[in-house]
Amino acid sequence: MNRRQSLFAAMVLLPFSLLSFNASAEESASGAASPTAAAAGQHVARAVFTSAIQNREPSDTLTTLSNDKQQIYFFSDLQGLGGQIVTHRWEYQGKIMGESKFNVGGPRWRVWSIRTLSPHMTGEWHVSVIDGDGNKVGEASFNYTDANESKH
Repeated sequence: MNRRQSLFAAMVLLPFSLLSFNASAEESASGAASPTAAAAGQHVARAVFTSAIQNREPSDTLTTLSNDKQQIYFFSDLQGLGGQIVTHRWEYQGKIMGESKFNVGGPRWRVWSIRTLSPHMTGEWHVSVIDGDGNKVGEASFNYTDANESKH
């Protein structure tokens, strides 16, 4: 490459490298860093199933519920998700059975959703906690069992 070609290459490539540097600096300044860095402070501190909520806290922790009971709560303690709309997505056998959306009003926010279950829908249930960008930030599952089978 002669001197003229080198000078031309430098003039063409230099603005692109500066543009790339400036875009990275703006992302860092605006807080829109990589997904890994952005998610570092955003998480679910607790995610539990419970039979009731008392004083904004779960009254117990359930991993199994028999179908002689039809209501269950899902409680999540959200950290660093203030200002977002967070969703509890209830799933059964790979199908979305319902969603509850919450406006998160602060850096720590406790929310819960309730589900009335049909007694014939036994098996494993999952709830995913989805942040405002559609990322799964937490999940939990419980087993809904046949009360008649557990009595034998």
